[in-house]
Amino acid sequence: MGTIAIAAAVILGISFMTFVAFFGRLPALRNTPISFLHRLIWIHLPNAVLAVDRTLTNGRLTTSLARLARHLWYDQHPTILIFFFLLLSVGEYLYLPVAWPHLSSVHKILGTLAIFCPYLFLYLSAFTDPGTVNPETHVREMARYPYDFTLFHPGTSCETCRFLKPARSKHCSICKKCVGRMDHHCIFINNCVGANNQRWFILLLLSTAILTLYGGVLGLGIIRQKIQARFPYWTLLPWWTSTQAWEDGSLDFHRWLVLWSWGLQSGVAMGSVTLLALLTTPLVWGLLGYHLWLVYCGTTTNESMKWQDWQAEMDEGGVYKRRIESGRVKDLKVEPAWTRWPVEAEQVMVRTDDGKPPRSSHRLPGEGEWEAVWRLKDVENLYDIGLWDNLVDVFLPYFMFKESKGRSPVDEREFGRERGRNRRRSS
Repeated sequence: MGTIAIAAAVILGISFMTFVAFFGRLPALRNTPISFLHRLIWIHLPNAVLAVDRTLTNGRLTTSLARLARHLWYDQHPTILIFFFLLLSVGEYLYLPVAWPHLSSVHKILGTLAIFCPYLFLYLSAFTDPGTVNPETHVREMARYPYDFTLFHPGTSCETCRFLKPARSKHCSICKKCVGRMDHHCIFINNCVGANNQRWFILLLLSTAILTLYGGVLGLGIIRQKIQARFPYWTLLPWWTSTQAWEDGSLDFHRWLVLWSWGLQSGVAMGSVTLLALLTTPLVWGLLGYHLWLVYCGTTTNESMKWQDWQAEMDEGGVYKRRIESGRVKDLKVEPAWTRWPVEAEQVMVRTDDGKPPRSSHRLPGEGEWEAVWRLKDVENLYDIGLWDNLVDVFLPYFMFKESKGRSPVDEREFGRERGRNRRRSS
């Protein structure tokens, strides 16, 4: 049992540390042990190593390691993508020769589909353009979403790309480009998750979650059959075993563990992959659940961080909102005349340094009195238009909502011509 226990502990530890690395910075986990471990691993321990290295080598070792880490974390390279691909393929190579003869025809068909889908969606996620904003696509991306005057304001330019930032876009420091409806940069696909490939990324998570759960459950079933063929009274969990087996001494907890170990070691390769699949399943399902929750809320990972920053500002006081004036005339120099989105902004939100309502409002849009805001649920999320339409926005990213609701479709060429006329007038 020692070898299996060590393997299980290592796999569980890797899964837990991966969870800490991915979720430790989430605002929802602030002031929790997960957040503390994240700071310990990524801040306190590196600082301690740096202090020791400065004493011993005058900082040369940490400088080299920092250069390597900067390349691994902040440059685009396929290292983790290759690792993920090998994790899938090598695991299946070890698992299938032992498991395949024990599978029924139905499980062979379902298993083949479960194996194929992650590779398909990994390819689509990694090699589909996420929604790059460039001179050719800028007009289209500007017309996708209106500005909400809360998270995104018209007139903001990307300092690197040197053009107006469409609403919900973000410049990726790793890919070195702006991405429409940016969610995050994923090192496992060596690509950003944006408007064009978010659906493939979610399907990658779903298919991987199904594969790990399905493979783990099938592996457990095969191991159980092997053990019960020789020891019929044994069950996967000790409390499922008949009371008589415990009372007559034919089984105790130590013997149950020994038989469990024997079943795993009778096919070490398949047993190890089964453990890996079962222990990583909660992490993959957790990632899937998190991204589905973001879709339900009509937001992205990038925007959820911004919303939590607003909540921190509200906790300190000095956040105010008021309604956008009806019939507002858009400034076509910095925002599109039309968008595909079925609704426009209804509020503008600001933060004041002195905690008092804005004194001068001639530069701020909106009308009426400023109202103090203390909770996020009192703020409109312009991009949350209901679960069904949120799903349509993710899985059919260029679906014209206004056309589907009986309104006029977007004329991107006319918007481009209008912007050109405004630029010529301003020059």
